[in-house]
Amino acid sequence: MSSTAPQDTGRQQQRLWSVDEHLADILAAIRPLEAIELQLLDAQGCVLVEDVTVPVALPPFDNSSMDGYAVRVADVQGASEEFPAVLTVVGDVAAGSDGLPDGGTVGPGQAARIMTGAPLPAGAEAVVPVEWTDGGSGGGAAAGMTPASSAPEGAGGEVRVHRAAEARAHVRARGSDVQAGDLALAAGTVLGPPQIALLAAIGRGTVRVRPRPRVVVLSTGSELVQPGEALAAGAIYDSNSFALAAAARDAGAIAYRVGAVADDAATLRATIEDQLIRADLLVTTGGVSVGAYDVVKEALSGASAAGKPEDTAEAAEIDFRKLAMQPGKPQGFGSIGPDRTPLLALPGNPVSSYVSFELFVRPAIRALMGLPDVSRPSVRAVLEADKAIGSPAGRRQFLRATYDAGSGTVSPVGGSGSHLIAALAHADSLLVVPEEVTSVEPGTELEVIPLR
Repeated sequence: MSSTAPQDTGRQQQRLWSVDEHLADILAAIRPLEAIELQLLDAQGCVLVEDVTVPVALPPFDNSSMDGYAVRVADVQGASEEFPAVLTVVGDVAAGSDGLPDGGTVGPGQAARIMTGAPLPAGAEAVVPVEWTDGGSGGGAAAGMTPASSAPEGAGGEVRVHRAAEARAHVRARGSDVQAGDLALAAGTVLGPPQIALLAAIGRGTVRVRPRPRVVVLSTGSELVQPGEALAAGAIYDSNSFALAAAARDAGAIAYRVGAVADDAATLRATIEDQLIRADLLVTTGGVSVGAYDVVKEALSGASAAGKPEDTAEAAEIDFRKLAMQPGKPQGFGSIGPDRTPLLALPGNPVSSYVSFELFVRPAIRALMGLPDVSRPSVRAVLEADKAIGSPAGRRQFLRATYDAGSGTVSPVGGSGSHLIAALAHADSLLVVPEEVTSVEPGTELEVIPLR
C-alpha cells in the first residue's frame, strides 16, 4: 500500500516528512471503493458513480396547486364580491384520477371542483382557490371541498367566484420541475435527503453508488478506561476513539469504535486481525512515538513480525514517520492483511490525534468514496490576538481557533498543548502557521481551515 518498504523503516524515521508529502503518499495509495447497486434509503450518504437522467417529466401532467375550482379565464374575468361569476359545477377531479369522469371537459360557464395535485381537466385554463368562492352549492361539498377519497362526482349545483384569475393561475405545469431527458443528478453527487427525494420522484428505486467506507477506530493504552466506568489512580478516560469515530461519521464513513487495547503487541495484532473483516480503513491512535510502550510500532513494524507468514504483522507494510508539523509529529501509514487494507496510525495526544484525522484520515475517507475534493477548503483570515504567536522553526503549526467569516478574523483558542481537549471543543477551525514562520503578529493574514 505505501510507497516505502517496511525494511526501510529506520531510514524513514530519520527523515522529516512534510505534511503535503505525507498526505500525497496516502492519497497515492488509496483507491475508491467498488460501486454497488443500493436501494434508495441504503444509498444515503453514498456517492453516485453515474449520471442519472430524468425518464419522465416532473410533474408528469398539468395539475392544481390548490383545492378549488378549475375554470376558463373568460368566465371569471371581472369577477368581484359584488358581482361574482356564477358557474355550473360539472364534476369533481380528485388527486390520482385522470380528469373528469367519462373524459368530460370544462365548457363555457362551467367549473370543475378540483383537489390539490389533481390533473387540470380538459377545457380548464386556471384554478381559483376555494377561498375565492362561496364554496359551491349542490353536488355534495359542504364548505366547498371534500377529501379525494370520498369526493362525489359532484355534477350539478353552482359556485360563485369572487375574483378573476389569469391563465395558468395555480397550475403546476407539466415538466416545470424537470423535463424528460434532463440531468437529474451528476456522477460524484453525495446523496442526501433532497437527492433521495428527487430520485424517488423520478421513479428510481435503486441507484449505483460507491458505498460509505467502513472505518474501524482503535485506541491503545493500558491507562485508558471507558466512559461510565470508575476511574482508578493513574487512569484516564478514552476520548480519542470516540472523537475519531465521530469524525469518521462526519466525513461520510460508517464508523466502528473498538474499546481501548492494552499495551501488548500480541493483543493488538489479534484485535486488528479480528477487525479486518469489516474494515475498508483502519485507524489507530497512540503508541507511535519512541517510548518503551509504543505498542503500535512494536506490533506493526516489519521488525516485530512473529515470523509466520499468516501473522497480521507479517502481512503489514507500515511506515512510521516524523512529520514537520505541530501537533502530530509521529505518524504511521501503510497497509495490512491479505486485502492490503490501508491503516493510518495517529499519535495518542487528543489534539494531535484530531488534527491528524482532519489532515490525513478525512481525505483518505473521501478518496475511498471517490470524491474529487478530499480536504476541507481553507480561507484567509486576519489574526486577532493580544500578542504575537510563536511557532517552532521548520514546523507547520495547527492551532485551535474561532473564525468569524463576517469580519474575516480568526482568534486562537486555548494554548498550544496537545492535551487541551476543552479548547478543541470550543474551536471551530484550525489556524495554520507556515513552516518558515516563527512569530506571527496580530493583524497578519493566515490560512484557516474551518471545521464546521
